[in-house]
Amino acid sequence: MPVILGIDSGLTVTKAVVFDADGTVLAIARRRVPQLIPAPQHVERDMDGLWAATADAIREAVEACGRPASDIVGIAATAHGDGIYLLDEDRRPLGNAIVSLDTRADGIAEAWNAGEVGARALDLTGQRPHASAPSAILAWIRDREPERYGRIAHFIAAKDWLRFCLCGTIGTDRTEASTSFTDVGTQDYAPEAFALYGLDRLAGRVAPMAASTEIVGGVTEEAARRTGLVAGTPVMAGLHDVTASALGMGGYGEGVVAVIAGTYSINETVSRAPKVDGRWFCRNGIAPGEWNNMSISPASTANYDWFIERFCAGEAADGIHAVLGREFDAARQRPSSVFFHPYLFGSPFGGASSAGFYGLNAWHDRGDLVRAVLEGIAFNHRVHVDALRDGFSPTSARLTGGVSRNPAMAGLFADILGLPVTATRTEEAAAWGAALCAGAGAGLFASPTDDPRDLAAIETTHQPDPARQQAHEERYRLFLDLAEAMRPLWPRLRRLGGAGE
Repeated sequence: MPVILGIDSGLTVTKAVVFDADGTVLAIARRRVPQLIPAPQHVERDMDGLWAATADAIREAVEACGRPASDIVGIAATAHGDGIYLLDEDRRPLGNAIVSLDTRADGIAEAWNAGEVGARALDLTGQRPHASAPSAILAWIRDREPERYGRIAHFIAAKDWLRFCLCGTIGTDRTEASTSFTDVGTQDYAPEAFALYGLDRLAGRVAPMAASTEIVGGVTEEAARRTGLVAGTPVMAGLHDVTASALGMGGYGEGVVAVIAGTYSINETVSRAPKVDGRWFCRNGIAPGEWNNMSISPASTANYDWFIERFCAGEAADGIHAVLGREFDAARQRPSSVFFHPYLFGSPFGGASSAGFYGLNAWHDRGDLVRAVLEGIAFNHRVHVDALRDGFSPTSARLTGGVSRNPAMAGLFADILGLPVTATRTEEAAAWGAALCAGAGAGLFASPTDDPRDLAAIETTHQPDPARQQAHEERYRLFLDLAEAMRPLWPRLRRLGGAGE
């Protein structure tokens, strides 16, 4: 039976997952990828280091899957979106990659959005520029590092760098291409977008756009030696990790909002026509004539991970989720004034926002804090889901992501969103989304949405509880009021912390 390889490279871990043709995981291998923070607001990674870590993970997964590498009929990658990976004329990394947690360009994005550029960008590209958008980062490099800017020969995304390392071809797919420079109507590159951002020099250096399922090359001899793959194995174009996660958990489609509680708060739904609004990105879907509408902020599970690192030091890592789950359940049984804004890395409320606990008293314990963190994460997702409901009226939600490891979270999201929330027991949803594209390109599936699994057998749906929903509604309104009260104070806090404007 043929097998497929999905690669998922997130902001901290890169993974290789071998699946059989019915979606069963045969082997998973992971490697951590260090983030480099050379200055405040700068978040980078070494590109060669990313490839080395990914290649090691591929080799481990291939060796552990119990099948010969020759059984792999297709490979596709997904990875964190936005940010920028630069190559020079020799197709070598042009400095470190800048990842999507980087906010060095937030001043540029905010200035654009305060003037006419933001409105024109929304009309043309379907999205306003933001700090980690390729447009804003490239403009920052143009202004601050002109020598580097002048040497840019190719600008691509994270998964496209891995594709290049695997098969030696430079390009991207439809979903990734639409991060800054495509026409929302035609779904193709728009030279006027480059002119809008003052990046005219780069208009002729766009990465060729392919379908996510399209074969874009074969594994090179060098990559085969490095990874244990067979040279010539087909490599498909792959897709943006936001879309891959929705696809992998069975949440890619109309009428459903895919809620991905990962490093980012990601909330998305598919439409058959473009609908533009400043509260979401209207980007290319997987197929022509599909749009993926994403309302996002860097404010989800990273906050929970930070809480564990700071407040659970010395406790057994393998059991901490169960311990915190019990403390969370106990805290939910009593009234609490404690709130948390999950804005360690950013928020929907502007670039200067920051995280904070509110309403703390001496009698509160760690359970009250973890409750506030998890509620804050879910409240922030609701900000985005409410925006999408205004435009698309989804009737249900699907949940995946790191915070969903806590079994109480699907019920919490149902109560806070006021929607039925389905948690699908999908191991490595984003990698499976990439593998579905690889399988479709290899002819195993009719399309990427032709998931061979019996989803009904691996999912649980949680209905909102009316009493809890009403209680959370009151807390949600106070959560928003606190954010509004903090708006004028966040920039002052940032200045005290010495962060650049």
